[in-house]
Amino acid sequence: MGSKGRRRALPAAPLALVLLAATGCEGTPDARPEPSAAPSGSVARVCAAPAAGPAKAPAGAVTVDPAVPGDLAAKTRTSPPHTTFWLRPGTHRLDPDRYAQVVPKEGNRYLGAPGAVLDGRRTNQYAFGGTARDVTIRHLTVQGFVAPHDEGVVNHDSADGWTIEHATIQRNSGAGLMAGARQKVRASCLRDNGQYGMNAYKAGGRISGLVVEGNEITGNNTDDWERRRPGCGCTGGVKFWAVDGADVRGNWVHDNRGAGLWADTNNNDFRIEGNVLEENDGAALIYETSYNAVIRKNTIRRNNWVEGRRYADRGDSFPYATVYLSESGGEPRVRARTDRIEIHRNVLEDNWSGITLWENADRFCNSPANTSSGDCTLLVEDKDRCAQPAIATAPLYADCRWKTQRVDIRGNRFVLDKSVVDCAVKCDRMAVLANYGTYPDWSPYQGERVAEAITLEQHNRWHDNVYVGPWTFVVHDPSRTLDFGQWQGTPYRQDAGSTLRAGDGG
Repeated sequence: MGSKGRRRALPAAPLALVLLAATGCEGTPDARPEPSAAPSGSVARVCAAPAAGPAKAPAGAVTVDPAVPGDLAAKTRTSPPHTTFWLRPGTHRLDPDRYAQVVPKEGNRYLGAPGAVLDGRRTNQYAFGGTARDVTIRHLTVQGFVAPHDEGVVNHDSADGWTIEHATIQRNSGAGLMAGARQKVRASCLRDNGQYGMNAYKAGGRISGLVVEGNEITGNNTDDWERRRPGCGCTGGVKFWAVDGADVRGNWVHDNRGAGLWADTNNNDFRIEGNVLEENDGAALIYETSYNAVIRKNTIRRNNWVEGRRYADRGDSFPYATVYLSESGGEPRVRARTDRIEIHRNVLEDNWSGITLWENADRFCNSPANTSSGDCTLLVEDKDRCAQPAIATAPLYADCRWKTQRVDIRGNRFVLDKSVVDCAVKCDRMAVLANYGTYPDWSPYQGERVAEAITLEQHNRWHDNVYVGPWTFVVHDPSRTLDFGQWQGTPYRQDAGSTLRAGDGG
């Protein structure tokens, strides 16, 4: 793995923004076991019973008539900023041109009456676009739009400050919505979209202050892009790119084709908590070439059955897991609410494997093997500095590569019943490993240097966890598999204070 993220190049943020001492850190983790407070049942059952919008037009609102094609876009053009629009019950249509989208003005509000639907009829590419700030969309169903690959239907241009609440965004091509800075997506149904439920990507910039709360995110990637473009790294319930500060909480992310949540390329300062992530075909969560996160109190169950089994059936020995950290770690020099990646108080039940920490020895700035080819780490402003001879010595030897380091995994409950997962082998693994570094030939990371570092030197630590089931542990490289006693023993010394009940289930 580690070959994802082939999106458009995302420039690194200016060093003045990120090379600061971490503030608001959670401090050194408590060594004592922590009781789990993860949700026991599904949360955010939004799609089946969305909250109804206002049955009457609010005072001062402009009423939009579904019997008049293009009425919403036309009235938006002729009304001033900060106008409220109330869409009557019924199916609203845009003009029959693929670029006939609504272009809001600053502060506009769009409120749907009960039964209000904006339908692109597989003709219009986008529903709402433009760069106006602080737009609100509530109680509206948006469906049937045909955004191109890697583009989105709602907030197509990633404008800042948008609020999407109690909306249903479904059965569109591309992404249901894009994201800008300070965007809030709450209590909405992002369902059955062709590529992503949401693509948090802003061309030429970074996104800050993103909130994704109380949503149901399900059935996305209906167009199965990873099969159409193998290795594209271009799918997921939600994909995040270059986001600084995201709160992802209380969502139900389930039954997506591919990963549930995927943060890819220079994300930082995520809090992922109180979610239920279940029955996604791929990993529940991928955190890739990114920094500093708290992942806590989530219920993660029955994920990765499709993709995990697919790779196992091909004879692939890599430990594909339901929580996958790829070249991601804690970095005190990048400002965040923590200076590590903390994974704690989660319940992981009957997934295809558990947590894999991976670092590709060949993935670093200015390397031809780096699939995020236009990017560098947040510690190096100019990737061209990452070349011979400077890259072979400090500080660039460390700063030119994304490192899986300072990961603290504690107080979690890992349950595996192989009869439920229906597997014999390769679904029972925890892992911390790297590849043998051999490419390119001028790389300073040759041989086992990276494998030794991620396994023994980069402060990656499991402790005070509870294991139920026949777990095995992979260290250093895919060929080295340990039992629980070896995992706890010298030289690895993992899972101090943890317990293992090896029988299936329970």
